[in-house]
Amino acid sequence: MASDNTQRSYSIIPCFIFVELVIMAGTVLLAYYFELTDTFGIHVQGFFCNDADLMKPYPGVDESSFIPPLILYCVVAATPTIIIFIGEVSMYVMKSTRAVLLTQEKTILTGECCYLNPLIRRIVRFIGVFAFGLFATDIFVNAGQVVTGNLAPYFLSVCKPNYTGTECRFNHQFISKGNICTGSPAVVEKARRSFPSKDASLSVYSAVYVTMYITSTIKTKSSRLAKPVLCLGTLCTAFLTGLNRVSEYRNHCSDVIAGFVLGSSIALFLGICVVNNFKGAHSPPAKQKTEDYRGLPLMTFPRIQSPLETLSAQVTT
Repeated sequence: MASDNTQRSYSIIPCFIFVELVIMAGTVLLAYYFELTDTFGIHVQGFFCNDADLMKPYPGVDESSFIPPLILYCVVAATPTIIIFIGEVSMYVMKSTRAVLLTQEKTILTGECCYLNPLIRRIVRFIGVFAFGLFATDIFVNAGQVVTGNLAPYFLSVCKPNYTGTECRFNHQFISKGNICTGSPAVVEKARRSFPSKDASLSVYSAVYVTMYITSTIKTKSSRLAKPVLCLGTLCTAFLTGLNRVSEYRNHCSDVIAGFVLGSSIALFLGICVVNNFKGAHSPPAKQKTEDYRGLPLMTFPRIQSPLETLSAQVTT
């Protein structure tokens, strides 16, 4: 017989396989087409030949950056996954937090013999939502870069237009043609994808998501500064990642700010609306404290003496 902490469900496995995995596969496939194919053409944005904001020196390929993309993406994906896994296992093993976890999450009986442990459900849910948000952030970033075609600070250094030609003869002449550049087409195309900053978006998304998880689930009674230091250190790392893009002339300040807003918005939406602040699916509703004054003596309430009572007291005396 099923206990009070066990719930029977025949739809959770089919829903996971035929709905959630399909959505996840579609998200990954769309991110693949944005990243590794030329299915979506980039908008060709015009420019001025003597625009000082686009004449910064070319910093080189992204692999030569102080924070290479491969290392950044590995840290962005692995750090929250490891923290969530260790945090959930630790809470399930410790007796002080296991009771609270079991009250928030029930064991699902999917058939006559198959049980889904609360620990497995929480790990799959939190890490799965994080992975979905990571690919969704990448899709939003690539869509913004493709639609706007915003130019990087080093665009003119790699475009190498003919300044003696008729197109750039006048200082305030706007160039709307895309075939004026004489530089490498691959580098020029990369320089047209600046808004919003992908590194800033992914780093702040990961930082905000893991910060919300730490503040919502991990309890540290012995130390008051452990969680703030860990959370602020994570957010500071993401902030410095965006500043590094600006200092190396790879993105404008507006690109990094837009990336911060995009990544943090997606993380907040998923953390609050999807995983319910990392609480269990069966969390008991918070009990509202109601104050009842019926049992209190009347003398606890302030009493204001009216002027008529004061006058009558003076007359009697």
